[in-house]
Amino acid sequence: MTVGVGPRFVGREAEVAALVGEIGDGSALVVVEGEPGIGKSRLVRHVLEEAAGRTVLWCTAPALSEPFPLGPVVDGIRRLSPDRVPDGLSPMAGALRPLFPEWARLLPPPLDPLETAGATRHRLFRALGELLDRLAVDVLVLEDAHWADTTTLELLLTLVASGGGNRSLVVTYRPAEVAEAPALLRLTSRSPAGMRLVRIALGPLSVRETGQLVGSMFDGEQVSADFAAFLRERTDGVPLAVEECVRLLADRRDVVRRGGRWIRRVLGDLEVPATVRDSVLERLTRIPGVGRRLLETAAVLGVPADAAMLAEVAGISRAEAGEGLAVALSAGLLQESGAGRFVFRHGLDAQAVGESMPVSRRRLLHARAADVWARRAPDALERLAHHSREAGELGAWCRYAEAGADVALESGDDRNAVGLLLQLLGTEVDTAPDTDAVHGPAERRRRLATKLGEAVFYGGAALGDIVDTAVEAIHRVIADPRVGKADGGELRLLLGRMLWRAGRRRAAFTEFEATVPDLGHRPDLAGITMCSLAMPVVPGWPATRHLGWLSRAEEHAARADSTHLRVAVGTARAATLLLLGDASAWASIGALHRPAHTGPRDMSVHATGLLNVAAAALPWGRYEETRGLLRAAAALIPDAEHHRVAEGSRLIEATLAWHTGAWDGLAPAMRRLADAETTEVHDALVARLLGGLVRGASEAGPENETELRTVARQLTVLGIAEPVALLPWVFLGRRALQDGDAQRALDVTAPAAEAVAAKGVWLWFADLAPLHAEALARSDRRAEAEAFVGAFTRAVEPSLAPVAAGAVHLCGAVLAEHDEDVAGAAELYRSAASVWAGIPRPYDELLALEGVGRCLLADGRRGDGLGVLRDVRTRLTALGAARDGDRIARVLREQGEDVVRTWRRGRRGYGDALSPREREVLALVARGLTNREAAEELYLSPRTVGRHLESAMRKLHVTTRTAAATTAMEAGLLATGSDSASDGTTH
Repeated sequence: MTVGVGPRFVGREAEVAALVGEIGDGSALVVVEGEPGIGKSRLVRHVLEEAAGRTVLWCTAPALSEPFPLGPVVDGIRRLSPDRVPDGLSPMAGALRPLFPEWARLLPPPLDPLETAGATRHRLFRALGELLDRLAVDVLVLEDAHWADTTTLELLLTLVASGGGNRSLVVTYRPAEVAEAPALLRLTSRSPAGMRLVRIALGPLSVRETGQLVGSMFDGEQVSADFAAFLRERTDGVPLAVEECVRLLADRRDVVRRGGRWIRRVLGDLEVPATVRDSVLERLTRIPGVGRRLLETAAVLGVPADAAMLAEVAGISRAEAGEGLAVALSAGLLQESGAGRFVFRHGLDAQAVGESMPVSRRRLLHARAADVWARRAPDALERLAHHSREAGELGAWCRYAEAGADVALESGDDRNAVGLLLQLLGTEVDTAPDTDAVHGPAERRRRLATKLGEAVFYGGAALGDIVDTAVEAIHRVIADPRVGKADGGELRLLLGRMLWRAGRRRAAFTEFEATVPDLGHRPDLAGITMCSLAMPVVPGWPATRHLGWLSRAEEHAARADSTHLRVAVGTARAATLLLLGDASAWASIGALHRPAHTGPRDMSVHATGLLNVAAAALPWGRYEETRGLLRAAAALIPDAEHHRVAEGSRLIEATLAWHTGAWDGLAPAMRRLADAETTEVHDALVARLLGGLVRGASEAGPENETELRTVARQLTVLGIAEPVALLPWVFLGRRALQDGDAQRALDVTAPAAEAVAAKGVWLWFADLAPLHAEALARSDRRAEAEAFVGAFTRAVEPSLAPVAAGAVHLCGAVLAEHDEDVAGAAELYRSAASVWAGIPRPYDELLALEGVGRCLLADGRRGDGLGVLRDVRTRLTALGAARDGDRIARVLREQGEDVVRTWRRGRRGYGDALSPREREVLALVARGLTNREAAEELYLSPRTVGRHLESAMRKLHVTTRTAAATTAMEAGLLATGSDSASDGTTH
């Protein structure tokens, strides 16, 4: 896995604007300061490399122990003018011969020696100033001025004293090292005569800017907010450290792409990049003994500590600690954090120092730190666990780490809890906590595995690939012969729940079924597991198998004295029968009541069960009753104390919104849900599906169909059968038939028809049934189509399921239209539309009415047919189904109708002026958004955003996106809300 050649320049808008303004308006002395890797040189080069028509002399001071006098300037001039000496030099230029021996035959004759070194230096500076004038240098840049020789800095002081000669000087340096360069201090501390002094102090990147920087290294793709925050925390937002860490992570394959974003695998500490390590160790070698010992101690402690703690852990006196602190602070590695507390400026710097120590000394310091923390703050479990482990005291580490995992679980820090528990399960110790001494190692492993399973279950989707590691760890515990059958059964159940939450649903059912025989000691858990197995969502399992588990669950609940088991079985019965298309389920729903005198656990079980029933009711089309179930679940959510109950209702409400035509804001809301770190894998896919359906109805182009096909396949991979998973195939089958491709439609509908028939859940197929019948009929398989429609009609109950009733009418209309009974087909389409309107499902209603209009035209009733189609087009467009509206508009034009075109594709002629959309894009670029982020804000593709940017840059006569945004901002051209609205004008 590799990343791009280099990251793009991100952030720093204010600094860029300041630098551009100052160097473009007369002479200025611009001082750019910041720590190593903060981006000083990158900022300057970003601005000046875009400064068209300006001559820039780049001078860089190398980190030499004995720098060559004027070396940076000489090297810069050689690079600027390698092959020629500028014309018109005065005899004074003869002083340049020692600096440029390769120009000796082209320079004026040598000058006579002067009596003093000062006079000689002054003459040399005059000659260099003349050379800079003849080379027409507009900007002189000295990078890393803290390493520059004194003569180079005195040359700059001389240029500044003369007012710069209408030339700007830009100096970059590290503030912590100015004390070692007195001439630099004189340069930066005085306001120059005739020049403006501008100071730019660069700070760290924000989390958002860190994400943008990392995303640019992956070709502009998104990175997860969690990944960006992780890197910002570990690198303190230093761009060079971010870049180097990302490269290391990519080389180790610790970053993976999932759900359209780059995310990190679970990591402990980052490896220190070589560039960061070498820079820190170079500074460390210049620090005397006591200061170095104090820095090593601060690196081991890793958190802000006062002088007394530093002295005690380092094994030095308070007086020595005071001296060492002064040295460490002056070196720029340590900083004060709060009154009297000190810590490393950057975590990676501390890590580099810690790793440079001999192992024996590092362990000694960790042991001392553990002792100090145990006395000072015995509840600082994370610190105590860390220092005990690093000191090699594994028994103490086990006690502290498990206690820390318990605290993390209670506080919702599932990631940290999982990390600790995996470490504990992977460690065999002779000296273990007291409870382990009593119960033995098997009890310890069972206890830890149980906590791990709970942490993974509640951590869910945000844990990423760590789930696989946790599954393997728990499987090893279950296989341990020291773990009894009962304990193994509970662990296997927990394992199934983990797999379910992580999206491995087929594997979860395998664990559920295997664990029931081992749960005889826990009838409540056995019954809940049976309820899960009763849900008819396992591909390949016939309905009878699920009904068998439902029957066992009901018998089990009748014998068990458990309120929440009775609640779970009641809702499981209703949900199972609804999904199987059994109308008796509605009577079961009427018998569901809120349990009395119960705690949060029972409320959570009841609320979750009601949501399952509501989801199972969706295929029936009885939406008011579905909403009633959602309201009943919502009433329980505060008592349930289970935030996932609330999250579950959001997807059901969103599915209802898709069916009922409440599309406003649905696509962006689903995008946010899909992108959230805590959203489960399955729920994120369903959110992507619903958002894709809305976009597919409104936008033309293959991207939406590709996205829906991808989501459909990923849902299949999860190993769960459910009605919502058929929605993308409905969309794709309908598009294939609209394109006149019956075989492509059959490729979509036939596999789903076979799966539904095998499972016996025909109600799920209601939306696909008319499409499948039409694809068969168009493929000259009329008899098969009729047989299929007959089987479907007999399997569902149209009188009780409005969706089934609408589908049966549509199936009849399809067959009648194929037989050229257009009058009969028109009536059947109208009947279907009436059913859809009553549910309501406006999108399906309008597509059925389209069939009415089409049949009326074919029946010679042109006026009636055109009237229906005009109304359908208007309503489809208002709904948001612009793509379907366009299709009907084409039919109307073919019939000679004068149809008003809605301007969507292409752009009006704006000449050299920016279009409203170009101004919108530039406004987002000015905010620091990447092309992909701007595309998401505007609901465009990144490629389209790129085209708008290219057009804007051409009109503004600039060559970079940043320059375009800056130019547009300065000219007051950035889009307003009213401007944006004008882009949708109809013509």
